[in-house]
Amino acid sequence: MPMWLCRAGRYGEHENKFIEENRVYCTWENLPVSILQFSTKQNLQQYFVDNDSDVKEKTAMNWASQVWPFAHEMKKGEIIALPSKIKPVIHFGRIVGDYEFLPENSNPYYHAHQVDWFACDIPRANFDQDILYSFGAFMTICRIKQEDRVKAVINAYKQGKKVVQVTISDEDNREETRDIENEALGVITDLMIQKTKGHGLAKIVDAILRAKGFTTYVSPAGPDKGVDILASAGTLGFGSPKICVQVKSTDAPVDRIVLDQLGGVMKNFNAEYGLLVSWSGFKSSVINETAKQFFEIRLWTHKEIIEEFLRHYDQMDDEIKELIPLKKIWVVNSGEE
Repeated sequence: MPMWLCRAGRYGEHENKFIEENRVYCTWENLPVSILQFSTKQNLQQYFVDNDSDVKEKTAMNWASQVWPFAHEMKKGEIIALPSKIKPVIHFGRIVGDYEFLPENSNPYYHAHQVDWFACDIPRANFDQDILYSFGAFMTICRIKQEDRVKAVINAYKQGKKVVQVTISDEDNREETRDIENEALGVITDLMIQKTKGHGLAKIVDAILRAKGFTTYVSPAGPDKGVDILASAGTLGFGSPKICVQVKSTDAPVDRIVLDQLGGVMKNFNAEYGLLVSWSGFKSSVINETAKQFFEIRLWTHKEIIEEFLRHYDQMDDEIKELIPLKKIWVVNSGEE
């Protein structure tokens, strides 16, 4: 039975929604029409070209080859592999519903399959490198060729048994089409997870804010009275904006109560703004408050942390660079998206 790779965004920004709602979504931006209305893959390809003047023919072909299977080929009973970007694990689910077009949903959640997540949080270390390369393929949605070996790992892990490595023939060990940039991002993410457990994540966020020009105060490890970092601009930090920052590095998404607590802390410290940082993201109860809190509080997940960290890495001090050592490399740009 086929097995499918389905990513939850470049930084895993949709992962919590997938898991929380027991669904996978085809998160293509600006595709507010049913995929089933296209009778051929070529018609879908032409739709992408016609609706975006910047999309090249080759890019549209690539997109169509990924979007088409979501509605026309993925079936009930087949398995979904969802590589996590929040922690170094893979989630597995079984498709239990036909393709759904949900026009009332917000962009990009128009296209979905219901999924039973029967094996979550299986560590990446359980899988051979060639399988991990498949999970790091360039495609967002694609078939996994090593489904039998992946299923063997899942079954062994669920039974608490040691996974037996399988000798791989040259034919089976052919390198998948790999997204080197995505793999590098995954390695950086894993390293940051390892190095910043607990109070360490506050140090990363503090380094980002200082690189942005803020003067900061970081609460010592231990009870923080609701605030991990105080940040402000101007000479010696006496200017505006004044920001209270709360940082959560737990494996679970943050709930509404933490957001409400930050609002109270902001008043106690006479802060104008708040920044709530959660490596594992936020539950829908927090997301639903985004518009109401827009002018006072910002939310950062691991996506924003990594983006800001990479953007300001050159301006960070040596201690942070020793903790997360990175270097720039040049690669050929194939021109494909």
